[in-house]
Amino acid sequence: MTKRLALVAMALSIPAGLASAPLAAQDAAPAAEPEILNNADPDSFQVYGLPGGAKPASIKDAKVQFGKAIRIETPGGGNVWSVGVNAPLQAGAKKGDKLLIAFYARVAKPAEGAATATIASAQLQLAAAPYTRLFGEGVTVGPEWKLYKVAGHADRDYAKGELAAALHINTARQTLDIGAMAVLDFGQKP
Repeated sequence: MTKRLALVAMALSIPAGLASAPLAAQDAAPAAEPEILNNADPDSFQVYGLPGGAKPASIKDAKVQFGKAIRIETPGGGNVWSVGVNAPLQAGAKKGDKLLIAFYARVAKPAEGAATATIASAQLQLAAAPYTRLFGEGVTVGPEWKLYKVAGHADRDYAKGELAAALHINTARQTLDIGAMAVLDFGQKP
């Protein structure tokens, strides 16, 4: 199975074997495959705001899709967006396109006294100032790997490089693991 098909299956929560099943074995013709707009590899993400310019650690973990992630220790305090993860889009989007951010995450070390962590916002935003949010929402992350999804629509046409997926993670002194994150464009879907 190609990495592209695996990413689509990941985002749609389709078991990998079913994603590549022959057409004859399927009841109805499948919808067109969505376009992946970014590099979903965690090692390609831009992590900003870590104290002293620290870089996230790259980790291997067979329990997460594609077997790798980045580990980020957040300091807490200050603004939730002062530490974050960006995945710039390498393609544009058209007004009305249904867009989906799908990413794997877990809390490796929660804040003292907590069992979970909060990502203040998983969002699609402008890639440059003023970093306007198109859509997004907060998510609660537990200790086990889980696939999180946030969807919305493009409010206008966007050129290549104009958008980025972003995670605002400075909600506490904690350690988060972020796995593959894909932004999928389903075209003109409701």
